This record gives sequence, C-alpha cells and structure tokens, in this order.
Amino acid sequence: MMIIAIRTFILYMIVIMALRLMGKREIGQLQPFELVVILMISDMAAIPSEDIGIPLISGIIPIMILVLMSVALSYLELKSERARDILNGTPSILIERGKIVEHELVRNRLPLTDLIEELRMRSIPNIADVEFAILETNGQISVLPKATKRPVTPGDLKLQPEYEGLPVVFIMDGLLNKRAFALSGKDQTWLDRELQKHQLKGIEEVLFASLDSSGQLYLQEKKRTHRKNNGK
Repeated sequence: MMIIAIRTFILYMIVIMALRLMGKREIGQLQPFELVVILMISDMAAIPSEDIGIPLISGIIPIMILVLMSVALSYLELKSERARDILNGTPSILIERGKIVEHELVRNRLPLTDLIEELRMRSIPNIADVEFAILETNGQISVLPKATKRPVTPGDLKLQPEYEGLPVVFIMDGLLNKRAFALSGKDQTWLDRELQKHQLKGIEEVLFASLDSSGQLYLQEKKRTHRKNNGK
C-alpha cells in the first residue's frame, strides 16, 4: 500500500510539472491538441500508479515525450500561421451585422438555442443588437455588440480619468508581504500607524490590507470570534 502511495505521489508531481511546462491556461481555453495531450497524460499516469508491476519509468517517459511534443507544437504555432490553422482551426463567424450565419452553425454543430443562451449570458437578448458573434478556436464565443448598443466609456464622453494601477497587497490572512514596502514606497512605521488608527494590535488581526494607486488603504480585520479562538 505504501508503494502505491509513493508511486502515485511521484506521478502526481510529474503531471503537475508537465502541465506547468505546457503553460497556464484554463480548461475552457485549451486548444484541441492541448486537450488531447492532457487526456493522454492523465491516462498514462493512472496506469503505473494502479499497477505496481509496471515500472514507474514506463509512465514517466511517455509523459515527458507528450510534453515535449506539446511545447514543440506550441512553438510551431508561434512561427507558422499555416500550422496554427491546421492544429487549431480558424474562427467561425456565427452572426454578421445582426444576421445569423446559418451554414456556420451547421458546420460547427452548434444549436441555435446555445447561441441565444450565450447572448443572454452577456446581457444581449436581441440578435439584432449584435455586430459580430465569433466562435473562437478554443470553443468560446466572442460577442461584439453594435456601436449604438455598447456601454458608454469615458473616451466616448471625452473624459480623461485618473490612472488606476494595480493595488499593492500588504497583508493577507494575517501574513505580511514584505515586498509591498519596496513597491509602494511605504515602511513598517507607516503600516504600524495605520493599524493603530483601526485599533488593531498587529498584522495577525488583519484579514486583508492593500494600497491602491491613489494612496487609499483598504483594510479588513478578522472576525472577533475567529481572533478569540486563535488566542485560546
């Protein structure tokens, strides 16, 4: 039993490493060849973890080969548009200038009800309000409303809003991020002073604290009951 557990742990770590080498993508954003690689890796990892009679290396080598193939194909995609079209296919226009392209729905075997559902999920109940709806190569549907139906932006009103950068996280679940001092130009004295303003004794009482680009500190303390339990 212990041998099975150890083999499973080793294969698990190898699969995690393999997926990291393939890049960061959500399942819904995978290209077809990437999904095939992941399915094959999962099968190859399961067989030697269940059967201790199969050498562990017999599962590791095929996984590494698949990862190398995936990385090579991804690199080929970057360099060749033709290869990209062969591996991933091309986007399909489902709605063009408010008109449904029926033959594209048939070619992609996409029911009209699914297309309408996608539009409703994007708060567009009327097909006539859509300029283009495109089925991307990863299976997602991109919807571009007509210009008159798009939300108003500051650019439409000729406004120049102030710059909004990423907030700097100082504290997360009672743990201090020391790199935040260098990123924000603040120091420990400033943070201690802010904690005192909120009548907090230390960072362990803070659930989350961040500083935005305008210099405003967002701070949320832990619940009193949770803090009391931790003190027991």
